Amino acid sequence: MLERFHYTDQNSVRIPADDMRAAVEDIFRKMGMPDEGAVQSADVLIYADLRGIETHGTSDRVRNYVQSFNAGGPNPTPNWKVVREAAAVATVDGDGGLGIQIGPQMMELAIEKAKVCGVGAVAVTNCGHFGAAAYHAQMALEHDQIGIAMTIGGTGVLPTGGAEKLVGLNPLGVAAPAGDEPPFVFDAAMSAVAGGKIRLAKLLGVETGPGWLATPDGAPIMEQTLVPDDYAILPLGGDRETGSHKGYSLGIMIEILSGVLSGNGAGFMRRNSSSHHFIAYDIEKFTDVAGFKADMDALLKRLRESKPAPGNDRVMYAGLGEHEEEIDRRANGVPYHATTIEYINSICGELGLPHHFG
Repeated sequence: MLERFHYTDQNSVRIPADDMRAAVEDIFRKMGMPDEGAVQSADVLIYADLRGIETHGTSDRVRNYVQSFNAGGPNPTPNWKVVREAAAVATVDGDGGLGIQIGPQMMELAIEKAKVCGVGAVAVTNCGHFGAAAYHAQMALEHDQIGIAMTIGGTGVLPTGGAEKLVGLNPLGVAAPAGDEPPFVFDAAMSAVAGGKIRLAKLLGVETGPGWLATPDGAPIMEQTLVPDDYAILPLGGDRETGSHKGYSLGIMIEILSGVLSGNGAGFMRRNSSSHHFIAYDIEKFTDVAGFKADMDALLKRLRESKPAPGNDRVMYAGLGEHEEEIDRRANGVPYHATTIEYINSICGELGLPHHFG
């Protein structure tokens, strides 16, 4: 998370993760989820809270999910089914369920297929928002597998050179195990910035970075600015000169693998809720697991210990900062913005649920 998005002691309250977990589980049960679904859904959000992924945790998502359930959106008791299958692959209809409830089961299906075939891939359609892509990808690590998860997300992004919002933010998560080093865990949207970061920037009153947004007519905004009332999000890279065609094309790749391959269609033409894609690679089917982890340790340690450029304290790799953040937040509590605490207390009161914190 960029420094501009960090909560401060002045605008946040530290809450033990398990206290927030209990509150979120209660809210999901009240939305009609069975106990197992509520526990699983809360776990996806608390994972993001602990890892510092504020845009996909409790602060950004619970209000959105409650509003969606109240509007008759997600199916709280989905009966998903496999509609097409071969040894290493499957296509699943999620029965309109929420992705944070169903997505982990789909990753488990990919993992089990990879144990047999070396690679497992599952395309999912008719399934809502699945939270942080890293959560699903990281599930593969305990099985000595590499995990990949991706999803199509709305239509808030411009094609490079375009003025119509036709592409999703389309995050991609990749996780690979190591031995002694914290694992490599990458999670990023193929847009210049995640949509949640724009909402967070508004909440905190901070400026966006150059090359994140465009004016309504598609002109890139290449200087820092407060979030305007009307905007579009640019692809990863900002504009053509700084490589936005790469982020744009990667976003389309995810449209194809998640939306088109599942039979749902791309984001702007999708026939139902949303679509995801999960992949697992079983390492022992490719190479020696111990040797793989040793090589990963050597790679990640060399990156971590390499010489930093001026103005940088050290060199990071994907997942290292989140690993360190999780250690701190498990020990000292998760910093939640005061408005999040107010909302959780308020909605628990409205739903007749106990308050788990002051």
